[in-house]
Amino acid sequence: HLVNLAGIETRIATGSGLATPGYTLIVNREQAANLWQQLTTAGALPLGEQLWERLRIEQGRPMPDAELTEDYNPLEAGLWHTISFSKGCYIGQETIARLDTYKGVKQQLWGVRLSQPAPPGEPLLVGEEKVGKLTSLTETEAGLFGLAYVRTKAGGAGLTVTVGSGTGEIVDLPFLTRDRTNTDPE
Repeated sequence: HLVNLAGIETRIATGSGLATPGYTLIVNREQAANLWQQLTTAGALPLGEQLWERLRIEQGRPMPDAELTEDYNPLEAGLWHTISFSKGCYIGQETIARLDTYKGVKQQLWGVRLSQPAPPGEPLLVGEEKVGKLTSLTETEAGLFGLAYVRTKAGGAGLTVTVGSGTGEIVDLPFLTRDRTNTDPE
């Protein structure tokens, strides 16, 4: 929906990209700071990039260039609920069908509670064995929390891992789905 907000042409999209009600405002880059200033002056409460990122990670929403790369497929990223298993003829449909039929998902995206900070890209270890990789990290009120891909055969929720100089516990996330049960979007 295209509207004029405070004299600035603004496209309004329903949804915040998070599991919270909201809208996304899209404007030309040159006008973004001006619109931000006018909205906050009028009483709008700013979310800000840092809080949005924290909520994204806590909910388990994969992000391009972090959890969504050529290294991972949508099923590994926990996006089963966004894939149609009954609609044919889309790019990647045969690969997705094979992964589902033969239980071929080799790694899955999980949350990880960390005792120490670690940079994205840091391996997750069980003993000396690499079982995954940290992809995102944020600080929450409850401590450090991240997203990580973990090899399916290594385990899931409850698994204790070493990440950098600290430890982590693998936890489930509200946004992700791990199989096709009640997930077909059609």
